[in-house]
Order: sequence, then C-alpha cells, then structure tokens
Amino acid sequence: MASDDIALLAEALSKTHVGYGELSYKGQGLKLDNTESVKELVREIEEYQGLRALRLEGNTVGVEAAQAIAKALECKDQLQSCHWSDMFTGRLRSEIPTALRSLGSALMTAGARLRELDLSDNAFGPDGVKGIETLLKSSVCHSLQELRLNNCGMGIGGGKILAAALTECHEQSSVLGAPLKLKVFQAGRNRLENEGATALALAFQLMGSLEEVHMPQNGINHAGVTALATAMQHNPHLRILNLNDNTFTKRGALAMAQALRHLRTVQVINFGDCLVRSEGAIALSAVLREGLPTLKELNLSFGEITEAAALVLAQAVQDKPHMEKLDLNGNCLGEEGCEALKETMDNMDRADILASLSDDEGEPDEEEEEEEEVEDEDNGKEMKENGVKDEKESPVKLEPTCHPEILSFLSSPTAETLLKLGDNRTGLIQQHCI
Repeated sequence: MASDDIALLAEALSKTHVGYGELSYKGQGLKLDNTESVKELVREIEEYQGLRALRLEGNTVGVEAAQAIAKALECKDQLQSCHWSDMFTGRLRSEIPTALRSLGSALMTAGARLRELDLSDNAFGPDGVKGIETLLKSSVCHSLQELRLNNCGMGIGGGKILAAALTECHEQSSVLGAPLKLKVFQAGRNRLENEGATALALAFQLMGSLEEVHMPQNGINHAGVTALATAMQHNPHLRILNLNDNTFTKRGALAMAQALRHLRTVQVINFGDCLVRSEGAIALSAVLREGLPTLKELNLSFGEITEAAALVLAQAVQDKPHMEKLDLNGNCLGEEGCEALKETMDNMDRADILASLSDDEGEPDEEEEEEEEVEDEDNGKEMKENGVKDEKESPVKLEPTCHPEILSFLSSPTAETLLKLGDNRTGLIQQHCI
C-alpha cells in the first residue's frame, strides 16, 4: 500500500466515531482491498471492549479485507448492530457473497445476538442473499428486530431464499422458546414481483411481529398485494405500511382494505403510485370510517382516483384526531374536483392536512374509464382461476347509510355518475356519507 494511501487511511481513522458501544467508519470513503489496508481498523475493533454496533457503510470492502475484519469480530459476542449498507461499491458481484459469508461466519463464531442488520444499497442480487442465508438461519439472528435490504437487486429468487431463511430462523428459535420477533422489514427496489412478495408474505404471517413493512418499487401487482394483505392481518402491531409504486388496481386495493379492518395501531399508510383507483379508494374510506383510530398519514397519490372517491376519502378522515397528512396529489380530480376537495376539507376545518394538488392529472376521459373496466374484468378472471374471491364476494362493503343518489356513484365512481348529483354534489356527500 502506497505511503500516501496509508496517510489517507490514518486521517480517516482519526475521524472514527467511538461512543455508546458504537464504532463508526460511516461515509469515510475508505477503499479497503486487503489485510494491510485494514490493519488499523482491525486493531481498533480488536481493542474496543463491549462493541455493540459497527458501522462500515459508505466504504468499499474487498474479500481479503472482509476476511481480516471478520477475524477481529470473532470475539465480539456483544455485537448487536451491523450497519453495513453501501459497502461494496465497485466490487465484482461474485466477490460480495464470499465477503458476506466471512463476516457472517465470524458473528456465529462469536455467538453474537443481532438486533439490527442493514445491508441496503449493495446490489448483490440473489447470490448476495445466499451469502447471508446461513447467518439468517443461525442463532445470531434469533434476536433480530430490524432487517434492512433496500436496493439489493434480490429479484424473485433472492426473495424466496430470504423468505425461507426467515422461516427457518423463526422455526428454530421457536423450538428454543424464544421465537424470532422481527419488527422492521425494509426491502424496497428489489424486483421481488409477485412470487418473491408471496414467499415473504408467508414468512411475515408466521412471525406475526412486524411493526414496519417497507417494500416500495418491487413490481408487485394485485396477486402479490393480496398475499401481503393476508399476512398483514396476522401482524396486529403494524404501525407503518409502505408499498409505494407497486400496482394494486381495484383487486389489490380491496384485499388490502379488508386486511386493514383488522389492524388498530397503523399510523402511516403509503399506497402512493399504486393504481388504487376510485373503487379501491372508496373501500379504504369505509375502513377509515370504521377503524384505523391512530392513523396519522395516508398517501394515495397518483392512483387514478376521481373526484367522487376523493370526496368520500375526505369525509372519512374528518374524525381522525391524529391525522396529519392526506396526500391525493397526482390523481384525476380535474380543476373543479380539486376545488371541491379543498372546499370540503376547509368546511371540516381539516384543510391543513391536505397535501398539494399541484400535479393533478385532470379528469379521466371515457376511453380511459372503459380500459380500466376491461382490465378489472380480466383481473377478476385471473383471480378466480387462482382461487381468490372477486369483488362481489369481498367482505369489504359500503355502509348503507347514504341516499340512493350517493350510492349510485359510490358503486360506480365515474365522472358521469358524479355529475348526476348536480352542482351541490359536495354538499350531498357531506350530508349523507359522514
């Protein structure tokens, strides 16, 4: 290693944060290729008594360097938190599983009991999941509470491997009388799709301990969403559910609405850019009126929701004392619909919680509505073939407290049925759909 490189490493190490059981090299941009390059770092780890957290994120670690760090961790039995995101920039994908196996093996040798494991932003693919598979199955992870794997490129295969590992971890820990109780799961931007999401849903259902689930941008459509919805019903302490930028359509939205009826502690729901659509939004409105007493934030932005459904949603959040934000931006309200929504929120003295409507897409034309209906019919056939009930069989039903005129557009929330209510449509909804 060149002398100037050693000097740079020494300077970086001098900035290392030490305190409260944590040793941090976060964001120092270290290029750690071999044993020599981590000599000082290894020494600091070895000399740190009572090490509970190790932060290596924002550096780049090669196989030989990882093996040297692993050797230093073999006696760190008090280690609980591994913040190892963005740790392999510029490395060959084939190198990463080997490095991860070395680090995982060291934790098992030490007999550590992890609470946090963050490997986000490492883009290691399915092979990377194989690199942590043994670790996740081991007693090291029986105590795991937070698992973060955002932007790792796991794909369907990686999702299935991860699900199987978590399932085995739960089963083995249960035999010992202390079942895995994972609280936080993050796996956004991983291309899990339906198969990966469904596999993970089975693991979530088994654990039943989740408080936060973050799975945005995974290419999941209604089939995977339905599986996740079923799993969420078995996690009664769920507080945050973020499935942003997947594709619910009406089918997935109805399934998720049914699941939310069983949950009492949810505070944040992010279904933005999920094509919830009007009928899904109305189903969620029914749940809002009946339950979700602690809800603080609801994001249904960019979901092709029309004015009619938006007004129903507005009424549904009226009596939510903890509500801080309702995001309906980027939907299909049209200029008049945006004004009607603002007026409704203002009349309820809740205008402060309504997010900007600056990106509204305008009212949908008839051709778009017809395309949605055809798509929903096709989805229905697919769902029935897979043994999933259609909306006629769904237990999510609208409350029969509205006048017939209101029910007519709730059952078919299009621009046409809304206009039939006349100029006083906002007032009618306020009077009869609270």
